[in-house]
Amino acid sequence: MKTTRPTDSHERVLLVGVGVKRPPHVPGVESGEAERASLAELEELARSAGAQIAGEVFQMREAIDPATVIGRGKMEEVKIEAHLHKASVVIFDRNLSPTQQRNLERGTDCRVIDRTQLILDIFARHAHSREGQLQVELAQLNYLLPRLAGQGRELSRLGGGIGTRGPGEQKLETDRRRIRDRVRKITNAIEAIRKQRSLRRQTRQAVPLGTVALVGYTNAGKSTLFNALSRAGVLVSPKMFATLDPTVRAVRLPSNRRVLLSDTVGFIRDLPPGLIAAFRATLEEVQEAALILLVTDISNPDHAEQDAEVEKILNELGVSGYPRLHVLNKIDLLPGDRLNAPSRNYKSVRVSALTGEGLEELLRRIDDAMPVDPLLRLHFDLPLGDGRSIAMVHALGRVLSSEIHDSVMTFEAELPASVVRRLRINPQPVMA
Repeated sequence: MKTTRPTDSHERVLLVGVGVKRPPHVPGVESGEAERASLAELEELARSAGAQIAGEVFQMREAIDPATVIGRGKMEEVKIEAHLHKASVVIFDRNLSPTQQRNLERGTDCRVIDRTQLILDIFARHAHSREGQLQVELAQLNYLLPRLAGQGRELSRLGGGIGTRGPGEQKLETDRRRIRDRVRKITNAIEAIRKQRSLRRQTRQAVPLGTVALVGYTNAGKSTLFNALSRAGVLVSPKMFATLDPTVRAVRLPSNRRVLLSDTVGFIRDLPPGLIAAFRATLEEVQEAALILLVTDISNPDHAEQDAEVEKILNELGVSGYPRLHVLNKIDLLPGDRLNAPSRNYKSVRVSALTGEGLEELLRRIDDAMPVDPLLRLHFDLPLGDGRSIAMVHALGRVLSSEIHDSVMTFEAELPASVVRRLRINPQPVMA
């Protein structure tokens, strides 16, 4: 069969969710509740990949069938549903083994992809920078490598639509050796990019500006918040994983200090481990951050579960103990009773990145929480002829009072410690 290139047409897909029955003694947990929420999320992921949802099938089981996940009877039902709804692709809301995927394709007579392959497809759509494209391709190749054996017929269909972008276009009907060679080349290229990023970071650190990293579940509003704080004009989209390539911008705080704000890729439940490894260079911005802003879509009824998934990834990155602020975003979508409910978390800030409500308070809290380049309240003199230093005091600090005596200007001001060092002044601290 001739390989075709993917198009922007909406491919019709059938979604399949599977839940495992829980023991009846588990309090407060309904069987299938989490799995149904995950299936709804899969629908959003599929739409972000350009798919047209033809239908859904959900099954509760005592245990997962090791060969087909859903069992042969249910597999026949999926085949009929796909035929009735004219769906050419079946997407499973779980990760499938190579054997399960082959069995399901034979049993349903449809192309079958899993949650990981769908997420990889979305990443392939949204990776625009060279770094992002390399990272996505590396994850795709590592995903494909164990699926090569016995897939001659299936591989001939690569490049035809959802779940096949990227490596599918590069004719991956090759042997393992050639794919491993490509993996090595990409890994070396990403390592070179990582070193370049490290050098740029060292250059930034020569002027000590702390980095504030935005993290959170996909579609929590991080890019909208990033734009509101930095006026950067980063792409904002309701689609999942619209932001893939990292962006860093300088933001001025109320104290007149400047910090670097970093927008990062959104997290999601069951994020493929290969993606976390591939995006190591990008996620180093989080690991180097002086402060983490955990952004939550507070209007989403599943926001607690989403935050728990983010915490898992932060633990994997080794940054769970970093200083952080919890940003409760999208308060403009909350009903009045929830909007006015008191917060029990003193480290949380309620904002609407869309309307701007709460952003001034957020900047103030960031200012207070930044552990680097502390503000010093000082009393000092500068010669009137030293216009450069006087301008620096006004530009980078907050002048509380100033007086001119003969050829000297006397200041009382709040200055970042780094500015005090650059001015080489001999200040006297202001006593409280």
